[in-house]
Amino acid sequence: MAVYTQVDDEELIAFLATYDLGPLLSCKGIAEGVENSNYYLHTGAGSFILTLYEKRVAEADLPFFLNLMEHLAARGVTCPLPVKNCAGLALGRLAGRPAVIVTFLDGYSIHHPETAHCAALGATLAQLHLAGADFAQRRRNALSVEGWRPLFSTCASRAEEVAMGLRALVDAELDHLERNWPRDLPSGVIHADLFPDNVFFLGERISGLIDFYFACTDAYAYDLAICLNAWCFDAELRYQPDKGAALLDAYRRLRPLSAAEIAAFPTLARGAALRFLLTRYVDWLNVPAGALVRPKDPREYLAKLRFHQSAPDARVYGLGS
Repeated sequence: MAVYTQVDDEELIAFLATYDLGPLLSCKGIAEGVENSNYYLHTGAGSFILTLYEKRVAEADLPFFLNLMEHLAARGVTCPLPVKNCAGLALGRLAGRPAVIVTFLDGYSIHHPETAHCAALGATLAQLHLAGADFAQRRRNALSVEGWRPLFSTCASRAEEVAMGLRALVDAELDHLERNWPRDLPSGVIHADLFPDNVFFLGERISGLIDFYFACTDAYAYDLAICLNAWCFDAELRYQPDKGAALLDAYRRLRPLSAAEIAAFPTLARGAALRFLLTRYVDWLNVPAGALVRPKDPREYLAKLRFHQSAPDARVYGLGS
């Protein structure tokens, strides 16, 4: 979450008048995250999140995201529900942007996950994958292997501003992943961005998942690799095998991994690290003036990528022989 677009008070009040949510009591921008503009709303009807879609989110994809949240919620995955206006529509426009109001979830993000949190995430991720198996809509992952080279090319000339040798490293990694990226793995709906700030806890129990705006149709094991990168390294960016084992074992108890998924996991982990290295790199170099946003340091994922490059096989992650 973040704030790129400032909303005028009169515009906001007029927008809310199309909903049956009572009067606006307060509105506050949310600085966390990097993708869309988000506001915490408190109205006569309760608490909500207002999202204005920016940057990488295509308006044509919004029905996929909104329908997916409704689908998952109906199958027991706790996530925000789109709020429909008086005309029965979930999607509107505000400040020149597509805009949606969703329900507010109780809970808090864990900034330093422990083993129990990783286990809870693994089980919840498997539940999400199983719950989405009969979701009829599909969305191509625009930030998978085919999209990484074009993304990097937009700022490749500035790579040394982030880290010495970054351009050569990314070029070589792109060559490797484009040659070796696994195809035909078990696939379906994935979240694709299930970082700790997108998972709410109450104690050690997950109370909800948010920010489905990278959700797409892709390999389930790739989603698992994204989570391993985001949850299973310590503050010094060292891989934590106990956290990795907790995440993977909890996932596999509900949705076992195939031999092909296990064999591909080191490559998927490298790809997941490169994907977030690149998007963070581009965001780091292109923060709009005046935006209320905290860009994340891409060098975190450079360190993680180097770890995965050294992995000889899936046994590094506790995934068999």
